[in-house]
Amino acid sequence: MDNQRVAVVTGGSGGIGRVVAERLGADGMSVLVHYAGNRERADEAVKAVEAAGGRAVAARADLTDADQATALFETAERTFGGVDVVVNTAGIMVLAPLTELSLDDFDRMLDTNVRGTFLVARAAAPKLRRGGALITFSSSVVGLAHETYSGYVAAKAGVEAMTRVLAKEMRGRDVTVNAVAPGPTATSFFLDGKDQATIDRFASAAPLERLGTPEDTAEVVAFLAGPARWINGQIVRVNGGII
Repeated sequence: MDNQRVAVVTGGSGGIGRVVAERLGADGMSVLVHYAGNRERADEAVKAVEAAGGRAVAARADLTDADQATALFETAERTFGGVDVVVNTAGIMVLAPLTELSLDDFDRMLDTNVRGTFLVARAAAPKLRRGGALITFSSSVVGLAHETYSGYVAAKAGVEAMTRVLAKEMRGRDVTVNAVAPGPTATSFFLDGKDQATIDRFASAAPLERLGTPEDTAEVVAFLAGPARWINGQIVRVNGGII
């Protein structure tokens, strides 16, 4: 294999994950696009990465299953020769007041967002080559503490803590570990279920007076995945200045 850098993007078939995959492809990386179930969307993402200038392949995995998470990185190594960058965008969000949030929904968020992040990081960490980067996904709502987000915030706070610890545990490997924490972003993940008044309220919260875009987040991911070698163990809030 050549020396082209290789990225694994979980949740890379849609939303922010797809734009991240495209951006890393445009930066010259080979990209493994992970998807959970929709092969058609994954194939479209692969074509988009290739159109942007990168090589790409799609791979399905249930990231809450340890064997499937491990197999994802084995596929990347077998296909492209190694792994340099891991971006774990896969996640779910269910909103309800704490007293109304079902235990099943709470458990699903912990399973996907915390267990899934743990299993991806555990599988990726031994395989990342020197000069690599592992980027997890949190949310700015961890700091903002909006009503109805209790379960989601609990899960993402766990991701942030895990990220900071893993950065220290990678000592001597020349691998950075950071979390990206987007604010309100104009994707179906954020917009679904919200009326226009609620969307407008979120959009006006930032001093820049707009919702974020997936491209805003992908720009930061690309920076952490590439030139940002002295940023490590940090939670980067990508939210236009919402405090």
